Amino acid sequence: MSPENLNKRRLEAVRRRLDGQTVAAAAKQTGLSAPTVSAAWKAFREGGWEAVPVRPRGRKTGQAARLDSTAQQDLLRRLAELPADGEPAWSSDGLAEALEQQGHTASPRAIEHWLEARDLKPEPLALEGLERRRSTAGRWYRQQVRPVQERVRRAGGAVWEGGVRAASPGDTGNPRGYQLYLHGKRGRLYSRCLGAPPRADDYLAMFERLLDQAAGKPVALIFRGAWFDPVPKIREWLEQHPNIHLIVVPPNAF
Repeated sequence: MSPENLNKRRLEAVRRRLDGQTVAAAAKQTGLSAPTVSAAWKAFREGGWEAVPVRPRGRKTGQAARLDSTAQQDLLRRLAELPADGEPAWSSDGLAEALEQQGHTASPRAIEHWLEARDLKPEPLALEGLERRRSTAGRWYRQQVRPVQERVRRAGGAVWEGGVRAASPGDTGNPRGYQLYLHGKRGRLYSRCLGAPPRADDYLAMFERLLDQAAGKPVALIFRGAWFDPVPKIREWLEQHPNIHLIVVPPNAF
């Protein structure tokens, strides 16, 4: 397991422990050993989120540290906005270009390190293998996901994954916030970070930009962390835009 993947799983294990899961349950869900989950939990309790990732021996100061405080504040301000180029949210490439326009030098890789250190790099859903599972997640995949995926792909459309989650505060003193995110082709991450729970307009702005990019072709969006049926504005918008197929992930399916 790569250090990057290990650290993502360690962060996920801590989130699950904060949600009330036992060490054994968090270990099973993340694929880590129980001692590793316990070590990540202990690191979090002693040093916060910044202490959870493991740094390989001999590793030099990470690229994230090369972002000075001004660049980091500009980065946070950008993440709270929508990109000017019509993208549904911010990619690391887009953020690097935006910072360069403000006089900062930061590579996309440096920004990815910065996001990871602040628990802002969620993993795509583990959909592989669900088709054969005799479980709630397996039935959901066979009945709701696979038919839509196949139909959209036959029409030349795109399949996205995404969600909304509570994002942990980093070491810059920022309060707990919320992250809207998408995973596109090859798992490429797009993000927005908000100081309060997203409003209906925040979700719709993302959905509209996905449709604009599709240029008339259908879009499937597998979305985690929100339930839109009780929100009339979003429900009505979805009814008026049948080209976007929103598939909500059931609670506790993963």
